[in-house]
Amino acid sequence: MLIIMKVDAAPQEIAAVVERIEISGLKAHLSQGKERTIIGAIGDTRIARQESFTQFPGVDRIMPISRPYKLCSREFCPEDSTFKVQNVAIGGPQITIIAGPCSVESRSQMLEIAHAVKEAGAHMLRGGAFKPRTSPYAFQGMGEAGLELLAEAGRLTGLPTVTEVMATDQVELIASYTDMLQIGARNMQNFALLHAAGESQHPILLKRGMSATIEELLMAAEYILSHNNRRVILCERGIRTFETATRNTTDINAIPVLKSLSHLPVILDPSHSTGNWQYVSAVARAAVAAGADGLIVEVHQAPEQALSDGGQSLKPERFAAMVRQVRAIAEAVGRFVPASNQAISLSEISLPAVVEA
Repeated sequence: MLIIMKVDAAPQEIAAVVERIEISGLKAHLSQGKERTIIGAIGDTRIARQESFTQFPGVDRIMPISRPYKLCSREFCPEDSTFKVQNVAIGGPQITIIAGPCSVESRSQMLEIAHAVKEAGAHMLRGGAFKPRTSPYAFQGMGEAGLELLAEAGRLTGLPTVTEVMATDQVELIASYTDMLQIGARNMQNFALLHAAGESQHPILLKRGMSATIEELLMAAEYILSHNNRRVILCERGIRTFETATRNTTDINAIPVLKSLSHLPVILDPSHSTGNWQYVSAVARAAVAAGADGLIVEVHQAPEQALSDGGQSLKPERFAAMVRQVRAIAEAVGRFVPASNQAISLSEISLPAVVEA
């Protein structure tokens, strides 16, 4: 249930309600808006009589939460959630662009592409160090060595970093190297991992499962938010349908639907949703027009040589063109794509003479 406090409710009145909620065996979650505070009482609310809370000073009214996801819902938090990852704002009027290769392959590759996406207008850097692959014989990532290279590239360019975490025992390690943890489509309902990610208090990028409904995605996010970790991004990345012309079917509908149901920021992955670089820019434009708060795009300087997902990766010059197009679309719908901060020149970075394998 939601306990709506009066506009002029004093801090001690709010604290008294929170204390009563916890005494009742429930969890209290505060949503402090511009005008008033909403307190969510999460758990089996049958054990606490709603009318008992109406007697507390400062309480305006009690509302039930009608949806199975509580903390994700617009009922709990009517205003859009915003937060920062380092100096990068997530949510709000700006469009955030995350870009980089599918996999970290070498130091020279990572530094070169980090510089290129920064120069083109990206705000965060992505790169996989642990790669969940359909085939056990495919490239599985560089592991901790890849995390070190990703962290170095982020540090030298000033780009916050994001990479995928696949297991609970990886959370602490990956959080020590990167600024945001990504939970991939295959792990969207790995509930132990969702709990661990929530407990880490690290920003989380949560991708929709390839056959998951929108409600299932929101329920997965609820696991993370239940640990009072509010820095969560929802990511639509295409769903599995009968259509085989593209890798997945981009659910553009999901963007406005998620924005209407939840206060969490929503981004789109046009690379995985199409599986073909030729369609990435068009779908990215559509996502921004539909209300997405950002994009996560795969970029590689030599896609034909990429160790994973080269066919869906944009070359840097195509990515730069996509950013220009997205910026125009954003302005047309009353939003904007911030300029990136000045990147360090590649001439200032010591690169190895030979590209590593």
